[in-house]
Amino acid sequence: MLLYRSAVWFAKGLREYTKSGYESASKDFIPDELEVQVPGRAFMVTGGNSGIGKATAFEIAKRGGTVHLVCRDQNRAEGARGEIIRESGNQNIFLHIVDLSDPKTVWKFVENFKQEHTLNVLINNAGCMVNKRELTEDGLEKNFATNTLGVYVLTTALIPVLEKEHDPRVITVSSGGMLVQKLNTDDLQSERTAFDGTMVYAQNKRQQVVLTERWARAHPAIHFSCMHPGWVDTPGVRLSMPGFHARLGARLRSEAQGADTVLWLALAPTDAVQPSGRFFQGDFLPGCEGAPDPPLRAARVWEGLFPFPVIVPGLPWQGGSFACRGGL
Repeated sequence: MLLYRSAVWFAKGLREYTKSGYESASKDFIPDELEVQVPGRAFMVTGGNSGIGKATAFEIAKRGGTVHLVCRDQNRAEGARGEIIRESGNQNIFLHIVDLSDPKTVWKFVENFKQEHTLNVLINNAGCMVNKRELTEDGLEKNFATNTLGVYVLTTALIPVLEKEHDPRVITVSSGGMLVQKLNTDDLQSERTAFDGTMVYAQNKRQQVVLTERWARAHPAIHFSCMHPGWVDTPGVRLSMPGFHARLGARLRSEAQGADTVLWLALAPTDAVQPSGRFFQGDFLPGCEGAPDPPLRAARVWEGLFPFPVIVPGLPWQGGSFACRGGL
């Protein structure tokens, strides 16, 4: 069944997720929705030093927005910040060095951030695909720690900051690859089967969709969305999926094309992106395609995602949500 589902999805991807799919869909785009200036609005972009994140940050900077780049590698991040400033002419580009795989560090970052800054839009773009099982210092599987737990802690910690501002939004860059995976809540640390980094990544991306749906219901004042950028030629794809990159090559979308849905969700009029909590495919047409999971299975992710001792002092676990059977 998995092989069949993967084959169907790959055929769909060749039609819709590649550069030609973007060019076909772009005929129906509404350019005026992105012809906006956003001075006074603040945007946080994780993984903003390369790929889709950098392309997104640059387009926001061109439109006058204040941009907070949250990155792990200081040298590359400083280079990206300088390039964005030079090419956009916008000096309001701030850099924060944070390892999203370390939940305690993420929480401390937000505690400091909210003392000095406001935030209108959070863009959860950073992610990783580690193809061999690797543990963080907390004993967390690295993909899960970055793609799921890191996104959860950062977003949850920033919700009170976002709720204070006008038209707050949270956009999470997921992946269409999650459509080939059924949500698995029994092996969140990927310990019980042979480790496959691509499949682990797909599970993480489906978990992000569950989080987005639940956040949207719990926090109606904030618009939450999750999206697939299409198949994009980024440094991350070249590093983590060299075979895929070599096979598709010039058919992959550019980084700017991959960023268009993120930009639309971040910048388009409020009415255009409603309702909250949806999963968008690789274009920014008004329609979207959901990927619902059975309610009980989704609830198990929300309520019991972390059966291990991860302690983040002060994090509002929302009445037992994400309760840790190991101590939280």
